[in-house]
Amino acid sequence: MNFSPIGISLLLALLSPTLLSGSGDSRTLEDEFPPTVCIVGSGIGGSSVAHFLRNYSVYSDLDRARILMFERHEIVGGRMRTVTVSGDTFEAGGSILHPKNYHARDFVERFNLTVRLPTPIEESCALGIWDGNKFIFKTFGSSIKFPFVDKIVSWVNDLYIFVRYGFSLLRMSSFIENTVGNFLKYYESLESRPVFDNVEGMLKWSGLYNLTKLTLQEKLSEAQLSPLLVNELVTVITRINYGQSVLISGLAGAVSLAGSGGGLWSVEGGNWQMAAKLINHSDVTLHLNEQIDSISHHGNYYELNSTKGNCFKCDITVVSTPLDEVDIQFSPAISIPKRELQHTHATFVRGLLNPGYFGIKSVSDVPVLVGTLEDPRIPFSSISILRKYSETDMTYKIFTRQPASDLLLDELFSARTETVRIDWGAYPKYHAPEVFAPFILDDHHLYYVNAFENAASTMETSAVAGENMARLIISRYRTEKSSSSSDTRSCSSGLHSDL
Repeated sequence: MNFSPIGISLLLALLSPTLLSGSGDSRTLEDEFPPTVCIVGSGIGGSSVAHFLRNYSVYSDLDRARILMFERHEIVGGRMRTVTVSGDTFEAGGSILHPKNYHARDFVERFNLTVRLPTPIEESCALGIWDGNKFIFKTFGSSIKFPFVDKIVSWVNDLYIFVRYGFSLLRMSSFIENTVGNFLKYYESLESRPVFDNVEGMLKWSGLYNLTKLTLQEKLSEAQLSPLLVNELVTVITRINYGQSVLISGLAGAVSLAGSGGGLWSVEGGNWQMAAKLINHSDVTLHLNEQIDSISHHGNYYELNSTKGNCFKCDITVVSTPLDEVDIQFSPAISIPKRELQHTHATFVRGLLNPGYFGIKSVSDVPVLVGTLEDPRIPFSSISILRKYSETDMTYKIFTRQPASDLLLDELFSARTETVRIDWGAYPKYHAPEVFAPFILDDHHLYYVNAFENAASTMETSAVAGENMARLIISRYRTEKSSSSSDTRSCSSGLHSDL
């Protein structure tokens, strides 16, 4: 019998092992065209999703998934970034990690990164609290560079602080320890830890949810901390770490306080390297300078369009960038609570502070860290010395809620040789009670990692949210597979050349 080429192809297709039950070849269409996961954002949240998807999907339907990542800037890392001042590199975004940030620790060890401990000047206990007119409290500093002298000065300052704030310091420490203890539940084994499909459930399971219902001020009052401690030291810490007052939610405040303790660290060369390593080791196709401006759902796949005119077909889409200040058009439209980001302006100055601004004669009398009270008349949140080259040449970091004008900087500094400004949409404006966006933005496979930020925004909380998101995607996809692969469809403007 003679067959035309079309007839032979049809017969072979009908006899294909993929369509014959009981054959030895169990390949499916999905094996030929594995699902595509698209991640919008290359910060620690998005890179953690990619990492944990690879780690956890070995025995799932996503084990061969293609992961595409889109970053609107020219570098990865999101809100982790370094800045260079006169040849020296400093953290400009997410700067410090807690000793119990176990995901970050694992990333550093896994990828042979180097832990950077604080320099002596960064560890200095010389703190001054500025009320706009004078230093209402100032600890002691030391110009003698011997470890035993530093230890003695530290003990003296501990006693001095205790004299001012009393046993409220111990109650504050207990408050922080209880919060950290609950947070550590997120590192329990996969067998004992559920997969969470909403932020509220994730917080209730760990015992942290109630902290989001009241302000930090209210929670610390419940813990019987003195108003003096809350209005001074606690306020200084929340203004530095979150650019906000003690009226932020209790959980965000507790996380902020935990970030002021000892044992803090960072990654040598920049914390952004954690994201870069996670991406590089997760077999991700990375698209830099590719801003996604629309995400549309078409039955069983998503179409992502970029400002470059490219479009991409995805079975699963993960948004890992704050939706508050990016203009992504969703079709169908999504619904999330309205939220504002708190902008923190980080200004780096090499030069010399003006002691006259603080009503003192010598710049050596200005503390290494100047914190401030919650007063609208005070134009900055904090000023800290990052590096001291000589008695008349230092690099400083200033946090302000509004852009630091040249007029303000000329008042603060008697000399400026270099100035670098960065505007961060750094974290949500926290309120109590908090309202949370959903992890799942539709009834299909559109996910939002940054929903967890309304609980607390840190590098580690983003990694924790990313890890849960990866588990959530795998568990849902296992039971709700897309009907076909994105590779069976074409896109009118063509796939990106990197694919």
